[in-house]
Amino acid sequence: MILLALGAACVVASIGGTVVTLSGGKPAAEKDTLHTCFTRARLFIRQRSEKDWVYTYPSVNGHETFEDRQEYTFTLPIGVDPERLHKHFWVFEQGFGPHIDIEGDSSMFTMKVFNKGISQFAYNVSDIPLEGIHLPIVVGKSRSGWEVYDMVENPHLLIAGETGSGKSTQLRAIITTLILTKQPEELELYLADLKRSEFHVFKNSPHTRAVVNDKNELQPVLEYISLEMQRRGDLCDKYEVSNVIDLPFKLPFILLAIDEVALLKKDKKLMPLIEDITAIGRALSVQLIISMQRPDAKLLESGLKSNLTVRMAFKHADDVNSRITLNASGAEDIKDEERGLMLFKHNGMKKVQGPFLSLMEAKKLLKRP
Repeated sequence: MILLALGAACVVASIGGTVVTLSGGKPAAEKDTLHTCFTRARLFIRQRSEKDWVYTYPSVNGHETFEDRQEYTFTLPIGVDPERLHKHFWVFEQGFGPHIDIEGDSSMFTMKVFNKGISQFAYNVSDIPLEGIHLPIVVGKSRSGWEVYDMVENPHLLIAGETGSGKSTQLRAIITTLILTKQPEELELYLADLKRSEFHVFKNSPHTRAVVNDKNELQPVLEYISLEMQRRGDLCDKYEVSNVIDLPFKLPFILLAIDEVALLKKDKKLMPLIEDITAIGRALSVQLIISMQRPDAKLLESGLKSNLTVRMAFKHADDVNSRITLNASGAEDIKDEERGLMLFKHNGMKKVQGPFLSLMEAKKLLKRP
């Protein structure tokens, strides 16, 4: 005999393979599909009893039907790493189709199964909900509406995607939004355009302190930011606060954006400075965005990747690259015609359509000739 524990319930099944159903009032086919996904993703705990193996599976807390989607809420057993769920996102796509989102914290998750995909749309800063966000990073629209997060709370971002996938357009929309919504005394931009293709449009913005095009020009920028972080840390010590936001005076946010950071992977002087920003920058209001066409495992296997807590994965070449970026497959399944569509990893995984902002339109918004 094998004992299968589903949440609080314990179901006895024969080794021959009796179908195990889940609670929640769903059609039998959906119960079986959900349980199959749990099994294939190995979202269970296996323990040996006196005579048998006991398998504890996620407990399904609820199922709701809406006009545009189905929602399933479930809780992982204690001891199951939630990262395993993200790594096996593809399993749930195989079971329920490509139009799914999974959101949640360390144990409770909601899977939304939508009837259709997300439409492309044009950038319009007046449409973006920005109230109450200190340093807004515009992501785009999911099936639930706008996705915008505060970089003060999640200070470092990784963006990856093949040529033509929408990565550069996303960077353009993010930086344009920051320039349009923050005053120059509130935000300093340091931009490294290592492929000389993107950041020139921001060169004359009063927010922009530097636009550099090679690692020789980048080195003094990183050294300056390193010294500024030390100064800010000393101020926090002096005023006995843990974050510069709590100082009795305001300091500007510092945002360093590096396009094609993979070109720096062999530089033993610059990479430690970049890693320092990801390690201690949050409390000092120093944020980092790095982007690359193809994620580099050697570059990201260091402490750098673990501190890049928010990730945007556009079309990837294969599941190996997707796993480097997201620790999960899925980005390789984005179609060529789905430009601007990404897998957005932040408190779960969901598909988001980034806004389309052309270079010409960005120049108009920034009042560039």
